[in-house]
Amino acid sequence: MFINLNQLALIFQSVLIMSGAVRTSDENYHSIYNFEEVIMSELKIGEISKPRFEFRTFGQDFGDAEKRMTRLSVPVPEKVWERQSDEIYILSKTNDVNNTKIRDGKMDIKTFVQAVDGFEQWNPLMKGEFPMPAEQLEKEVFPAFQVEMLALTQDTYSRDEFLAIIDAHPDLQAVKVHKQRFGYMVNNTICESANVLINGAKIVSLNSESTEVEDIAKTVADIGLEGVENINYLQAIKRIIGMIDKPLAN
Repeated sequence: MFINLNQLALIFQSVLIMSGAVRTSDENYHSIYNFEEVIMSELKIGEISKPRFEFRTFGQDFGDAEKRMTRLSVPVPEKVWERQSDEIYILSKTNDVNNTKIRDGKMDIKTFVQAVDGFEQWNPLMKGEFPMPAEQLEKEVFPAFQVEMLALTQDTYSRDEFLAIIDAHPDLQAVKVHKQRFGYMVNNTICESANVLINGAKIVSLNSESTEVEDIAKTVADIGLEGVENINYLQAIKRIIGMIDKPLAN
């Protein structure tokens, strides 16, 4: 029988508690979560050989599903209980497969690889930071937007200088996104609920991701989201700003 790394972490935790080696009030109990964090980092390291898939959706309210996610979750590390971030997404009218965002002065581009049973796989395409060389913008960034690049007249560009280029381009738009995320783990899948502000418009999101598609499917069913549209961040933002004429999941 195959046991994945997440299951091994939970078994390890349960054995220690049942044997009396630790109690939930003990400091050692919380160190178990460090083991879980190592497990999660191993998942990231293994993305190339065993990619992670994701279900995500956006709407106005997922109250019942969010409650079920909260109650079904096993304990998770305190550092993922709640996280907040401010990001800038770069949207292109001609691209739906490369997801570009800027956070803390760094740019991250992920590219869509495939969908299996409706669950999407995205892999890293490019990582960089500002100030960014013009050569990198020319060879890596603008090709991901799938648009004609405006003339670059400098050797390097700060974040604000890059955003000025985006603002001047007729097919590109920079969108401010604030995320308040709450982390969970259900059926060995990494889950979160999130309050998201897209240029100030508030929506909510739920997601489940794992290397095992079957575990995601079970989680989606268990929290009551079967049949709900899988919507990634690119699609959600485009719908909010009017680049796509289509509603969210609710």
